[in-house]
Amino acid sequence: MQKLLLITALVSVQQIATAQRPFSAADTLALQTIGEVAPSPDGKTIVFAVATIDLPANKTISHLMRISATGGTVELRTAAPEGAGSIRWSPNGERLAFIAPHEKTTAIYTLDIASGKLARICDYRRSNSFLPHAGNMLAWSPDSKQIAFAGTMEPDPPVQDPLVVTRILYKTRTSFSDNRHTHVFVVPANGGEPHALTTGNHDEHSIDWGGDGTQLVFLSNHEADPDALLNYDIFAVGVASGAVRQITHTPGVEMDPRISPDGHSIAYTSTKRKITTIDSVAEDAHAWVIPITGGAGKEMNASLDRRTSGIAWSPDSKSILYTVGDHGSVTGCTTFLRTDETSCPIGKGAQIGMLTPARDGSLAFTLSKPDMPAEVFRLEAGSREPRQLTHLSAQFIAAHQISKPEEIQFKSFDGANVQGWLYPALNATGRTPMILTIHSGPHGQFGYAFNAGTQFYAGRGYAVLAINPRGSSGYGQTFSDGSVDNWGGGDYKDLMAGVDAVLKSHSKIDPEKLFVTGGSYGGFMTNWVITQTNRFKAAVSAASVSDLISFYATSMYQDLVHAEFRGFPWAGDNYTLLWKWSPLAHVKNATTPTMFLHGENDNDVHITQAEQMFTALRQRGIESELVRYPREGHGFREPKHRLDSLTRTVEWFDRFQAK
Repeated sequence: MQKLLLITALVSVQQIATAQRPFSAADTLALQTIGEVAPSPDGKTIVFAVATIDLPANKTISHLMRISATGGTVELRTAAPEGAGSIRWSPNGERLAFIAPHEKTTAIYTLDIASGKLARICDYRRSNSFLPHAGNMLAWSPDSKQIAFAGTMEPDPPVQDPLVVTRILYKTRTSFSDNRHTHVFVVPANGGEPHALTTGNHDEHSIDWGGDGTQLVFLSNHEADPDALLNYDIFAVGVASGAVRQITHTPGVEMDPRISPDGHSIAYTSTKRKITTIDSVAEDAHAWVIPITGGAGKEMNASLDRRTSGIAWSPDSKSILYTVGDHGSVTGCTTFLRTDETSCPIGKGAQIGMLTPARDGSLAFTLSKPDMPAEVFRLEAGSREPRQLTHLSAQFIAAHQISKPEEIQFKSFDGANVQGWLYPALNATGRTPMILTIHSGPHGQFGYAFNAGTQFYAGRGYAVLAINPRGSSGYGQTFSDGSVDNWGGGDYKDLMAGVDAVLKSHSKIDPEKLFVTGGSYGGFMTNWVITQTNRFKAAVSAASVSDLISFYATSMYQDLVHAEFRGFPWAGDNYTLLWKWSPLAHVKNATTPTMFLHGENDNDVHITQAEQMFTALRQRGIESELVRYPREGHGFREPKHRLDSLTRTVEWFDRFQAK
């Protein structure tokens, strides 16, 4: 059945490849999406996950695929269950381990590469409690004889009625925490009973197992109340003794610890400020290295002034590898430990995924461009030019018209340089309408990656403007801090300056047919925009914030407001400050017809935020709609809801474009 589904998808692509046409709403869900990429230890084989949408079944299906490092045919690993994740090669290259669901349970499996034999190793349970910035949950022992995982062995707790809450972070993204702790376990690689290496009242996760195999490293927050202050440090546990020792002792947040191949050091990313929110972080994390025995960590790329993620080691332990966002690109970088010399040779004008090295020095990763969805690439040792291995979306893209964005640069109100991209409307005659789309965060970024939703808007005759206003990552720490204490201030002025710049330089765009949309922080900004100007004919606000005071008390992100606005709401005159920057405070100025899209189970931004703004607009007689999506959280998961929200958005704009 798995093979049949993929073959059917390929046949349908071939059938539509006869003539180019614009993207439809359904086309945005038809692309195959590449997830994890895992090269074999010898670098000769690459395994990766591919997700496809089964729209009639209203679900996403994920499969494991394989391709040779030299390229060629992509093969489906038919023995692997659907939904396999945390794909890890055994160090000897003989087996894959992964976590996958099966019927009503989830388990750790291994797949023997030579025979194709699938083995269920043990049950896997994971607490639903929110673990901020959690990383790796599965690791092999260096001798390939054991598997470590971060999870829980506690059974599902009974339903509480009534629910008694005693912790701050009692919400998950769509429900309530089961309050089970996550610990580190080890199980024989041939199956057996897992053995707990850690216990107690703290969560442990983001594990790695390397060096001589005598110890594992992990992250844990040992603050008096971990919910009140996020402060991960790196710890190590002896595999034989179970003795735990703390390696870092900093006020910042350590993330993604990785043991060097020689076993002497740990590379990781870290922030330095005393408050790091569990959500969108203003501070750019950088790359650090510390001896595995402890001591002082060294910041390796402080001079780069870019946000670091996806850290890994070179096979010789002489350099660290990572990615950074830079002016819309996500590039792959290397820093040498001895000299601190740093270079970022790959990914300019594109966005690459996490760099995953093999022992031969080659790197596997995904790469996306504005006209190409993510594909698997490989960079050979010593080369600076990566080779594309997969072409999963090539036929599909060839069958469609693609709007190729124009990069724009402009000066904002205070002379700051701001970057954006303008996607031209397809098949347009005369002057065209334009949609201003606003990214989430506030510290997210637009850039050089394929955007299916934008292609749909362009295919419907809309130019699309995507801007990275101050607060966006990818431009250095000062720019990222540009929205702190100032949501809707300088970032709003940047957006309006960008609209003005495009209207001045592109006469085919109709200034009387402007529209605005965004989700999450982009939803907040959409709400802010309609209370500050009436230049937009209609707006669509998704998963939006309208009242920063009530947002603080109802959001799962209980620390975002006091990280972004100089402390707790009750400190000093902060209530006045939060109300000043709340769209609801200025709703009397709004005249723009607005539709609100929100998940009913959204605990990131509670649906009451949309309800407040919607009710205020209706009370003022402004045309507005509230669309509530059952079962959904912050960002829709069900394909039919994703399709509906995209279609509903453009139909709302079509409706008011005609007026």
